[in-house]
Amino acid sequence: MTDRLVESNRRYATEFTDPGMDARPVLKVAVVACMDARLDLHEALGLSLGDCHTIRNAGGVVTDDVIRSLTISQRALGTRGVVLIHHTNCGLESLTEEFRHELEMEVGQRPSWAVESFRDVDQDVRQSMQRVRTSPFLVSTEDVRGFVFDVHTGLLREVDPA
Repeated sequence: MTDRLVESNRRYATEFTDPGMDARPVLKVAVVACMDARLDLHEALGLSLGDCHTIRNAGGVVTDDVIRSLTISQRALGTRGVVLIHHTNCGLESLTEEFRHELEMEVGQRPSWAVESFRDVDQDVRQSMQRVRTSPFLVSTEDVRGFVFDVHTGLLREVDPA
């Protein structure tokens, strides 16, 4: 499969033109979302190349590494807004922290990271918003909004932070 991806890149590169952009997102926004392959964030949000920073992980959960990326995005590259996007039917809803124990039994070492599984997607979006808003490393925590993307309709539903 990797060879197929590399070959696709070769075809892409034959028509590629340097857009002449720097690393600063035009819209000054960072989007944190789940890595789920059903989410085409640029298409779903009407974004173009260079518009935003996109940070993805399992669940779109705000972890220490997401705070690290957001800190660099804000302090070094000028973003101010943060958009958090979880989605319906997320795989993390079916996992538990027991997953870490199973890994430890299989490989002989307990992972240093938490699974960050959840049962209530809205509550997890709220928790992620709170983690962004209370981080001492971020310079802009006023414009933080959270959403749930419906994988069946393609619509975003905003989550009330309260």
